[in-house]
Amino acid sequence: MSAGNAVVIGSGIGGLSAAIRLQGLGFRTQVLERSPVPGGRAMVRKVDGFTFDMGPTVLTVPHFIEELFAVQPGDAGLDRPDFPPEVLGDDVRVREGVSGGPATSEYVTIRPILPFYRIYFDDGTYFDYDGDPEHTREQIRAIEPADLDGYERFHAAAKAIFERGFLELGYTHFGDVPSMIKVVPDLLRLDAVRNLFRFTSRYFRSDKLRQVFSFETLLVGGNPLRVPAIYAMIHFVEKTWGIHYAMGGTGALVDGMVRKLQDLGGSITYGATVQSIRCERGPSGRPRATGVVLEDGTTLDADLVVSNADYAHTHMHLVDRKWRRWNPDWRVKAMRQSMSLVVIYFGFRKTDTPLDLQHHNIILGPRYEALLTEIFDRKVLGKDFSQYLHIPTLTDPSLAPEGHHAAYTLVPVPHNGSGLDWSAIGDAFVDKILHFLDERGYIPGLMDRLVHKSFITPDHFEQTLLSHLGNAFGPEPSLTQSAWFRPHNRSQDVDRLYLVGAGAQPGAGTPSVMMSAKMTARLVAEDFLSSETTSQVETSKDSPQPHTRATLGF
Repeated sequence: MSAGNAVVIGSGIGGLSAAIRLQGLGFRTQVLERSPVPGGRAMVRKVDGFTFDMGPTVLTVPHFIEELFAVQPGDAGLDRPDFPPEVLGDDVRVREGVSGGPATSEYVTIRPILPFYRIYFDDGTYFDYDGDPEHTREQIRAIEPADLDGYERFHAAAKAIFERGFLELGYTHFGDVPSMIKVVPDLLRLDAVRNLFRFTSRYFRSDKLRQVFSFETLLVGGNPLRVPAIYAMIHFVEKTWGIHYAMGGTGALVDGMVRKLQDLGGSITYGATVQSIRCERGPSGRPRATGVVLEDGTTLDADLVVSNADYAHTHMHLVDRKWRRWNPDWRVKAMRQSMSLVVIYFGFRKTDTPLDLQHHNIILGPRYEALLTEIFDRKVLGKDFSQYLHIPTLTDPSLAPEGHHAAYTLVPVPHNGSGLDWSAIGDAFVDKILHFLDERGYIPGLMDRLVHKSFITPDHFEQTLLSHLGNAFGPEPSLTQSAWFRPHNRSQDVDRLYLVGAGAQPGAGTPSVMMSAKMTARLVAEDFLSSETTSQVETSKDSPQPHTRATLGF
């Protein structure tokens, strides 16, 4: 028997993950996507024979993907252990070149990438991070021998944070103050509330190594100078499960998720812009969501609504202010938003000389702390920049015409609270970046070999993705905007309204938004399933053993 109708606003990875789990719970689930293609931030651009992932390209924790594709009718995967023993410890599949389980393989092919990243410093030297302890130590020794002991201590501290903050607390929904208070002593004991850069600086004397072991939070919208040190767990997440790539690009993963949803009986509608979330006063006197109204006037009834849209957009534009006691406009606007991005998509001809680059490249500028301060606090465009250069055709030539490479380079910039006019400065800024790659020898002769160039700016995030101020990753993951302080996955204002994705708990990044979807589905199960089933689902969060499959209570 169907549990009712569910509407999911937005087809980002978080929204699709939530929709798959809701369909597994028995809801008739419809995803509404305002764009003509799925993916949200992970949508794909195809032009001139090239295929470009427009957003996330780094996949970690492949068993999250496997678990999602294993969802079946009547089994949303909520009663399975979040981290079963077989996925812990050293994942030899990375070394053997194997990723993804049998359920994943029905929808997408995932392969490991080694090294995880090549991190270039401004002096032209680099650090290859591949998770191999001995190789890591060799490179540390070459940069600063005195930091070898610091690395061992950092490694131990990061492991302790990973075990407590990710394995034990990763799926915790901080829905009330007590849930937050009870973990504070552990966070203090682990020194996980200090900012990440200061935490890293305790262990490394070398500025280069401080950057190597703190830059990763930029890939989820966090300022290393402000995110809490609990994000040191990213180092261990990557070390444990590696970095992976979906053949065909991240868009192939999105397409697989759409097919999985449809195979389960769910649906997705494109070109469907939600104008508002309908609410009415429920029997308890609290407002509750009853459906959505589309921009063309169409009304869709629903027993619950899940928003994968930007947190600020959801509250300030989709929910009438009369229903919002916890999230009035002033409070939403007071929340610090993550930085934005300029992303340049370009195709170029190959030469007889192979590229001396890796699949994932981090190119750091001459300044680190000063540049971060300009982007996040002063909100000005600095004289220099750092960038993430992605060359997927080194792994997957199918993304470009024969004899060509497809690439994108991502440059962190201030969000649109800066007042920068990207329509006036965008072209010159993009040319500056591409000339840099050419003239500094990262891609020699690039300007002569270039056959395609396009780009997005913070205006894309604000106008196309409807992100407040053009933020690229939702609310900034600072200490005071994490856990209970971050938007809740179950609306505090409106019953039967839920959030999922980068703007909700636990935060941004592909694994986090997939975790967010499972957390949100568990909240839905608590609210809509029988007390017996709810007990099973709730108990399974902290249990190392699987429980009996949850069944619908009506």
